[in-house]
Amino acid sequence: MESERPGPRRNGWTFLTNHARVLIAIARDPGIRLRDIAADCGLTERTVQAIVTDLQADGYLDKTRDGRRNRYVVAPGARFRHPAEAGHEIAGLLAYLTSPLTAPTPTAPEPTTPTPPSAEVANDTPGHGESRTTV
Repeated sequence: MESERPGPRRNGWTFLTNHARVLIAIARDPGIRLRDIAADCGLTERTVQAIVTDLQADGYLDKTRDGRRNRYVVAPGARFRHPAEAGHEIAGLLAYLTSPLTAPTPTAPEPTTPTPPSAEVANDTPGHGESRTTV
């Protein structure tokens, strides 16, 4: 969709921040490695580490050790930080963005002609028909 604003366009912006992308990746796979998040999000591992630290410090994530790996849990009831979205939990957005994409199913058009019956009527004699089943 083209912008309706005249003049030069700023390229490179996205709707979601890096913090949101990292949180979505963790919500999809709580056992994901930071290097995999970095690869998926196009960030460095160091940046992802800093973001995870931010998310933990602000109460969005909890981290536990699972053997040699970390396992993350998105904090239930966590709310958006910006005043415009204050009061809304992030769980709804995460659920939407982590659910599988499904293509809209087209609705079949209503048939305009009635479906023919499964039995035919033979009109050998006017007014007298025999019912027979088609095979």
